[in-house]
Amino acid sequence: MKEKVLHEDRLFSADPTVKGIAKELYSIVKDLPIISPHGHTNPSWYAKNDFFSDPATLFIKADHYIFRMLYSQGISLNKLGIPSCDGTPAETDNRKIWKLFAENYYLFAGTPSRMWLNHVFINVFGLTELLTKDNADLFYDTIQSKLTTEEFRPRALFERFNIEAIATTETPLADLAYHKEINKLNWNRKVITTFRPDNVIDPELPDFAKDIAKLGEITNKDTQDYDQYLLALRERRAYFKEHGGATATDHGHPNVITLEIEKAEAVELYNKALLGELQELEASIFRGHMLMQMAEMSLEDGLVMQLHPGVVRNHNHVIYKQFGANKGGDIPEACEFTRSLQPLLNKYGNNPNFELIVFTVDEDSYTRELAPLAGHYPSMKLGPAWWFNDSPEGMRRFREATTETAGFYNTVGFNDDTRAFFSIPARHDVARRVDCNFLAQYVAEHRITQDEAAKIIVDLTYNLPKKAYRL
Repeated sequence: MKEKVLHEDRLFSADPTVKGIAKELYSIVKDLPIISPHGHTNPSWYAKNDFFSDPATLFIKADHYIFRMLYSQGISLNKLGIPSCDGTPAETDNRKIWKLFAENYYLFAGTPSRMWLNHVFINVFGLTELLTKDNADLFYDTIQSKLTTEEFRPRALFERFNIEAIATTETPLADLAYHKEINKLNWNRKVITTFRPDNVIDPELPDFAKDIAKLGEITNKDTQDYDQYLLALRERRAYFKEHGGATATDHGHPNVITLEIEKAEAVELYNKALLGELQELEASIFRGHMLMQMAEMSLEDGLVMQLHPGVVRNHNHVIYKQFGANKGGDIPEACEFTRSLQPLLNKYGNNPNFELIVFTVDEDSYTRELAPLAGHYPSMKLGPAWWFNDSPEGMRRFREATTETAGFYNTVGFNDDTRAFFSIPARHDVARRVDCNFLAQYVAEHRITQDEAAKIIVDLTYNLPKKAYRL
């Protein structure tokens, strides 16, 4: 018998007792609506509802999970259709790009990307074989043909994927035009924005001063003045709530530092930042101060605060210089949370009207710091296994590291954090299966009852993300 590419019992234990319980739990949640409260899909897809163009653009060119693996094996990004900043021509033949990908699909064995893609190929496009160089044309032609049908327009797929709510992410400079268009639709699905102010908070970003000037133009504030700068940020947060339905902010700082400083020092650091004169330590102090300001604003306007530090962005300077940001070169690094979050949590963490969701790719900190913090402070919750840890193994390690100290109810369920629209149902399915299997193990060991597990799995899948993100 030919082995299935995507087995119906995938990610469930080989132990028959645990597997049986896991399958029962999975039957409860497998068809629940998807809540996707943290992501990076393009709102224009849902507003304009245009056809997706082609398989290479859809699955390869915009997915850093894909091309970082291919690049690691010596395949140039130009050959994958990714244009260079220096004018080096990129491959424009999308079928040729797809064939190159198919020839190297074996590289993804064992990775979550492979499972996600297999899920999409089989469940969305009906392609039940494993992708190889020999069937690359069949895959390409089948996908291309279906992408031209009404059933594969973005809003139709949104409904087919059973997505109830999805959040995109925009900078404070965004006009939210597409969200405004979506709001005018007679559509029973929710697409909201998220306020991501890194570009006007982190003085080490290359366009910081320019973006501050643009912030002033948008808000009609003199953002060369520190007080006016804070007013401009408050105004944009209100704009995001009113015109984009925002319920959360998102902060991707390089470290976790939070601290209070005197206003005079804040003004001095801000003025130096505008001139590009801050030293590395001063930039870190300014970011830490601004996280405190963002927390204060969240307490005022009710936006949930998300913080995900600990990634060295654009680690590969050669690729960054040639191709720009977000090309697979972001690498995790260790973070310290206990001391760094103490100022913010001491000031706001006991307030029931404030909520902080913390993500990390530094798994060592789960047991040592993050779970104990979330298991104590009422306002802090743990984001799910994220980015490099968005895998079956990463999700299992997350539950093992955090449950005994923080429990299940100081976490916020799952979010997919993706730019790849078609992967959303696959990612959520993996999370549901892993959580079902984890709970089934607890039931089999008589640590919780099966009735308890049935309630917990519904909460992890659906209720906790809605509650945490105030949806």
